[in-house]
Amino acid sequence: MTQYLGPLEPLGDQWVIGDPAREDGLSIVLTPEGLEHRRHGEVAPLITLDWSQLMELRVRAAYRRWQAGPAAGIIGAAQPGADMGRDGCSLHGIRRHPYEPWKVRYTHHRRRYTGGHVIVLKALFDQLTEAKELARLGDPEWLGAAVAKLSSCTSWYAPKGDRLVRETVRNLGT
Repeated sequence: MTQYLGPLEPLGDQWVIGDPAREDGLSIVLTPEGLEHRRHGEVAPLITLDWSQLMELRVRAAYRRWQAGPAAGIIGAAQPGADMGRDGCSLHGIRRHPYEPWKVRYTHHRRRYTGGHVIVLKALFDQLTEAKELARLGDPEWLGAAVAKLSSCTSWYAPKGDRLVRETVRNLGT
């Protein structure tokens, strides 16, 4: 069983979205307090957000590294809803007080992300947003258990991924 779910992987005792080891790479560290947007080699985070500041959180994940480049945005423009272009690897949502859209990018890993992993990762973020339980993403044990169950998903059929995530979240408790 894999220890990652698309761009989400463990790093020490925390979970990270993106490749924190790539030179000049961007990643998002999920902490018990909230999110930290980091650049490889820099000590301080670029941005920190508490879980309580987020009303909504969504993830975009290009399947292959080339799809997250600026040129892929041209292809992505012809395919609405495709995670391509500069924002193909990003986290976005709505912050409260003030109510405003928020977005950060992360660096794609060298490996490709499978369709099943991307589908269940998006569904996990959607369902935790809907349940107002985004802080679960900062609980390394809970998230590790969820990834262990969800990483076996190979289906490209989104409703199947949604059901798997719903069952997993219910079984792990929110």
